Amino acid sequence: MPSASSVIPKETFRFFRDLGKNNKKIWMDANRERYQASVVQPLRRLLEQLAPAVLRLNDRFDVTGRTGVNFSRINRDIRFARDKTPYKTQMYLKFETPAPGSRETGQLYAGFSADAVTAGFRIYSGEKRRDSTIALVAEPKVLASPRWLSQQKKRLARKYESYWYTTEKGEWTKHDGWPTDPETWKKIQAWIVRKKMKPSVASQVAFPKALEKTFRELYPLLEFTSLPG
Repeated sequence: MPSASSVIPKETFRFFRDLGKNNKKIWMDANRERYQASVVQPLRRLLEQLAPAVLRLNDRFDVTGRTGVNFSRINRDIRFARDKTPYKTQMYLKFETPAPGSRETGQLYAGFSADAVTAGFRIYSGEKRRDSTIALVAEPKVLASPRWLSQQKKRLARKYESYWYTTEKGEWTKHDGWPTDPETWKKIQAWIVRKKMKPSVASQVAFPKALEKTFRELYPLLEFTSLPG
C-alpha cells in the first residue's frame, strides 16, 4: 500500500488492468464503488494538491474539478468507432484556460493507464482546424517568431519527448521530434510534449511536486501556443 502521504495508489493501475480485461457495462456496474475509490477520489486529491501551483502559473486556469474540464471521461464515444468497448482504460487530469466558444486550447496534463504515467503539454486542433487555437494563435506566433521552437527544443529536449500530427490523405500521421520548421504549423493538427514514467512513480510522496515542476517547465509552451498577445 502507498504511504499515508502519497496520492495515487497502486490500486489505480490495478483497476485499469482489470477494466482492460473486462471492458463491459455489467463489470463496470459491479465495480462502480471500486472505480470511485481507486480512480476518481485519488485524482481529485491530486487536483486539490496541484491547484495552488497551477493557479500561480496562471490564475485563469480552471480548477473546478468538473468532468470534461479537469478530468477526462471514462465512457467512450463508440458511435463511429471500430472499437466498441464502452470504457477507456486511462484517465487524464488536465488544466486549461478558457477559450472563446467551445474551442480547444492547450493543456497541462497527467495521464494514468494500466502500465504507465504520462505528464506534459498537449494541444489539438479539434474538428475544424481553421477555427482552432492552433490556427488562430499558435500558427501566427510561430511564423512571427520562428526561432522560438528551436529555443524550446534546446531547453526541453533532454527531459521530454515531442511529437506532432498532420493529416495525410485523410489520416492523422504522427511525426516524432520537434516541429521547428515554421511551415509545419500551416498544417499541424496536434503537438504533444511529455515524459512517460512507470506506475510506481505515481505512488511516491514526491509525485505531486514532480508534476508541479513539469508544469512549470512546460507552461511556456501553453502560453505561447494558446494565449493571445
